[in-house]
Formats: sequence, structure tokens, C-alpha cells
Amino acid sequence: MEARDGEQADRVVAWSRHLPADTDPATVDLLVEESLPRAWRARWAEDPRAVVALTPAGHKLTAAQLDERSAVVAGRLARAGLEPGDRVIVSALASLDLVVAYVAALRMRLIVVPMNTAYGAGEIRHIVASTTPKAAVVDDRARGDLLRAASPGPLMILGPDVALPGGPPPALDLADRGTPTLICLTSGTTGAPKGAVLSSGNLLASAEAVRLAWRWAPDDRLALMLPLFHMHGLGVGLHGTLLAGASAVLVGSFDTAALDHAIAEQSASMFFGVPTMYHRIAQSPVLGTLGRLRLCVSGSAPLSAELHRRVADASGQRILERYGMTETVMNLSNPYDGERRPGTVGIPLPGVEMRLEHADDDPTGPGEIQLRGPNVFAGYLNDPEATAATFTADGWFRTGDIGELDDDGYVSIVGRSKELIISGGYNVYPREIEDVLRTHPAVDDVAVVGTRSDEWGETVTAVVVAHDQVTADELTSFAARHLAPFKRPRVVRFVDELPRNALGKVLRNELVD
Repeated sequence: MEARDGEQADRVVAWSRHLPADTDPATVDLLVEESLPRAWRARWAEDPRAVVALTPAGHKLTAAQLDERSAVVAGRLARAGLEPGDRVIVSALASLDLVVAYVAALRMRLIVVPMNTAYGAGEIRHIVASTTPKAAVVDDRARGDLLRAASPGPLMILGPDVALPGGPPPALDLADRGTPTLICLTSGTTGAPKGAVLSSGNLLASAEAVRLAWRWAPDDRLALMLPLFHMHGLGVGLHGTLLAGASAVLVGSFDTAALDHAIAEQSASMFFGVPTMYHRIAQSPVLGTLGRLRLCVSGSAPLSAELHRRVADASGQRILERYGMTETVMNLSNPYDGERRPGTVGIPLPGVEMRLEHADDDPTGPGEIQLRGPNVFAGYLNDPEATAATFTADGWFRTGDIGELDDDGYVSIVGRSKELIISGGYNVYPREIEDVLRTHPAVDDVAVVGTRSDEWGETVTAVVVAHDQVTADELTSFAARHLAPFKRPRVVRFVDELPRNALGKVLRNELVD
């Protein structure tokens, strides 16, 4: 797709709408601080006594303490034999110790592999095999045992406190924009997980873009209830907090009472959530308190326009919806200053270029969202074929999401060319669930689809062809023995046969209500 005259300028105009009125787009350099550790160190030096993180119980971590404690942990890891480029799985609930351990890993140029705490033995085996970690930070002994059993060689299992013998800190904060920093497991429609390798520059660019767009300032305090193994909580919530020199209340899991406490008692000014959280907020007493926040952001799954309006009518809080992906972190956002349009994900963030590729030669209709910018990863771990397939010949990342532009340049996600299901903010891949259900002796055939849900965004729904008597409860219980909770079918429907085309491909669109 060739760029038209003026197209590049049009893209810059699009993202410049996110900037404060007195900011010249020509002066915006998302990578001026080169890497996350260098930027964080600069913030700590500006105000060493500033609180950067705290717990609901009031325990606090200052900038100076994070600087010092992360250097100590880096010394312990180095003495234990870890070196730059080694991979470390991190799978634990949010805590002050976990933040220290994570920051230490990045400062000494280890590569972190975030892992969902709900993963079972099969999922863990795949992650260990594909990423070959040398250590893992976990907060659960059973999970540590599963990791150790999955590793073909020695694997150091550590708690978030990294209780190892001390040693001198290694060289710190030397990462540059190209330094590999995270390997985040993602997948395509086949269900075969791939490791998206994100550099420190990718992560810095995205955090700086949202810092500018959302007016993130040192006096902000984020009620952080998203898991730190998820890009929403880690790549946006934690990275953005530290980059802005702000603070975050670390809550291990979402709870409306804890959110109310963070707002009323701990002066939270921001909250990031997924639609499932907002659905529960809308049914709780905290809904009225939400209006006291400076900013509420929703992402990881589509937020219904009806829920957006319900929250706004009851609290005065107009949720800012945005759009991101594992491979690109943050892409688009509704504006902070200006209309936050329900049902849309807004306009490109600073530094992000976007285009729609139209398959039907209709430039006014929907098209695949394609992206380019410093936030976009370079490729998948040890998978050049998948990397090549996800980029166009002229270097744009294919998201697989179908978007549509309105007259004001706002983007709506109208579908996905991939079969990905997003339920409660988590990515769910049909093939993985189908493979599990097909091992049940009563199941002849199965297709898994996402059906619309106001609470979950999409509900994981299994459409089953059975040759023997079996109930929906029996199949969901069977799936529960093999899959993480967010992957288990919440709905099971029985049919005589699955609709297929002439080539035998299941017509999933005919299975969605």
C-alpha cells in the first residue's frame, strides 16, 4: 500500500491531537531517555523521597528505596550467576517486593517472561520449553514445583523477596532502546503460543506516549488492580507510574471495596480496568465514588457504549477507552482533552502511525488496522516465519483487528480477522480449548467462539457435537482440570453438526448468537 501525498503529515496531525495545546509535535521524542531504567533513574534523582508504590495497608516504597533495594537484589542475582540476556519468569501477585525484583531484573538487563499465575502444568511446560529461563520469581510453592518439573535443566526458583546471599551490584542501567526486555507469550488463531520480544525502547515509547496523552503527573496516584503479568498492568500501569514519577497503590486483585479505600483513604487519582471490572463497579456502591478520580481508563477488551453511558450518568466519570496489543503495547486512545466517544478506541497515540488496509477497495469502509512506530516489536522469539507473516512488505504490523473510521478520525473495532476471544481482559485462543475438549470420550467435534457479554466482553462458548450422553457441567468440569479459569467455557451448547464450508473450515460466524 503506497502512502499518498500528505499521508505522513495527516498521521502526525492525528496523534498531535493528544498533546497539550502548548506542545509542538516537532519537539516530541518518545525515546529521548533511551530506555526504561535510565528514565526511571532520572525520576528517582529528581525526588528521592517521593513515594512510588504503596499497599492498601499503607506500607510505602520511596524512589530512593526502590533505587537502593533494586541494586541490592541485582547484586544477589548476579552473585547467583545471572547475566544480561538471561531469562527470568515472573509469576506473582503485585507486591512491593515484586516491584523491586522486577526493576532489578530490568536494571541488570535480564529478560523477563511474565507468566499468568493461573497457568497449569501444560501451559507452564510450553513457556519453559520456548523461553528456556534460568530463574523464576513466584509467590506460590506449587507453581514453583511445576516450573522446576517442566525445566530440563537447573531452574532457580525464588520468592519475590529474592532471598539470596548478597553480592556487589553488577553494571546497572546500561540498557538502550534495542535491549530485549520482555518476552510476552501470545498466539494466533492456531493456538500455538509465540513469544513477542519487546525491547526497552518499545516499552519506553509506549509509556511516554500515554504519559503525554493522559497528562500523567508526579502527583497522580494509580489504583493498580491489574495483574503485573499482563501488559495492561505491567506495561501501562507500572511502567507509566515509574516514568511519570507518580505512585501506585498495589492491590493483588480487583475488589470494589479496595478501590473505594484507595480513592477515599489513599488519595488515588487514576484507575485502569477492563470492562468486567467496570461492569461490577456499576453494580456496587463505589460507582458514586468513581467521580472523584481524575481519570478512568478501560482496555484489553471492548467497553460497551451502554456501560460507558451508565457509568457517566451515575458518577460523572467519562471512561477513557484505549486500544493496545501485546506486540505493540499501546496504540490508540480517546483524548484526555476532548470528546471520549463511547464505542470507539479513539485516535493514534503520540508516535503511532495507523492505516486501514481495505480488502474490498472501499476506502470508506472497514479495514485491517495496521501500525507502525517505536512501540511496535521487532518479532517473535525463534519464529522468523510468524514474524514475516505479521508484517507487511513495507514494514507495517498487521493487527488482525478490523477497524472503521468515523468522520472525526475516531476508530471503532468492528471485528477480528483472527479468531481470538477476549474475555475479562484476557486473550483466549479457541484451538487450545478445542484440543482439550476433544480428548473427552463423549465429544466428536467442537468449536469454541466468543459470544457477547456485558460483563466479560465476550463469553467463552463451546459448541459441541457429542456421540454419547454428556452434560454441559461435565464438560466444564473436565475443562477445569486442564485449563486456567479464564479459558474454561462458561457456556456449552450442543448441536448435531458444526457448519462448515466446502473446504471443511468451521463457519464460526454462524455459531455466534
